[in-house]
Amino acid sequence: MTPPTVPAPAVSLVIGSGSVKCAAALGVMKVLNEAGIPIDRVVGCSAGALFASLVALGYETTEATDITLRTWTKDLTSKPSRMGYLRLLAPKLFGFKPDNFALRDDRSMLDRLHAVFGDRRIEDTSIPLHITATDFATGELVEITKGRIVDAIRASLALPLAFSPVKLDGRLLVDGYLSDPLPLSVAMKHGSGVIVGVGFESPYQDNITSAGRFAFQLSAILANNLLKSRLAFHGMAHHCEVIMILPEFKQRVRLFDTAKVPYIVEQGEQAALQQLPYLRELLAAEQTASPAAAI
Repeated sequence: MTPPTVPAPAVSLVIGSGSVKCAAALGVMKVLNEAGIPIDRVVGCSAGALFASLVALGYETTEATDITLRTWTKDLTSKPSRMGYLRLLAPKLFGFKPDNFALRDDRSMLDRLHAVFGDRRIEDTSIPLHITATDFATGELVEITKGRIVDAIRASLALPLAFSPVKLDGRLLVDGYLSDPLPLSVAMKHGSGVIVGVGFESPYQDNITSAGRFAFQLSAILANNLLKSRLAFHGMAHHCEVIMILPEFKQRVRLFDTAKVPYIVEQGEQAALQQLPYLRELLAAEQTASPAAAI
């Protein structure tokens, strides 16, 4: 009797927040694809939600890189919201509410997202997709697994002060990094045996000369400390096997250093190649331990 074929174990890919640095996940995807390692689930947070969606829809690295070069530009945040500033200065006069306050106009962002994803829905992706955001009322992590991809990404990218929160399924949502910059817990909850987590530390500001830079510095402190504490917790809990990929950039990468996207992708690829031998060992162990292998 011929023994049954044991399918190669798959991995869950979790892409954390990190602005344009999240493009490194495309290099990680390239390494996994070339190694014949399937991805069975993708989780994305904040800017990572954009790249998680590209992976889940089956875009190849080259095409996804081209989309990033067209999409992630300074135009996303360049247009101020006049009404936002008026509400900031005179909240009673102009009707300040949590769901209508933003200092940047989001129409350019929505136009770019629509150009890439149209009306495609999370339920229709070839790989299960999970996008995370944060409940503004409770601070809880919210997992978005249905609805339009554009709406989910916009909610996950609702950077405080810059963009207004998003109403979705009865909740007011803000940027996913506020609850967990690298939501490994989502993949764990769905029973993933091996998780590849692609995470990034937020850059600190060198010269704080404006309110915007001041806010970005506070945001970086919050995100980095939260990332470190969450990683420490998952390390102690050890719910499953997690391989962390933390690309190191010798060049400074700022929020909209779009021209550096090819370099960022390459650094993600190199970081993944360093972890590939260990990942193969884990998957081999998983395959040997599977019920089908014992028959």
